[in-house]
Amino acid sequence: MCNGVVLAESDNTIIIEGNHYFPLDSVNREYLTKSTTHTTCPWKGLASYYDVVVKGKDYIAFWKGNKVQ
Repeated sequence: MCNGVVLAESDNTIIIEGNHYFPLDSVNREYLTKSTTHTTCPWKGLASYYDVVVKGKDYIAFWKGNKVQ
């Protein structure tokens, strides 16, 4: 949740190294803007990132330490 808006909702997340991975169809993409940032993990592969824009605020979401409920 960001500024009162649900960004993703699922009972089927996968937790790897403390990060929640959501099924694509559970993410509200209305608030996501594709970032140019990419990283590569030797065992998880290529990671793409998104900026979250809700009510004019930019956030990075779904990272360790963010509350996912």
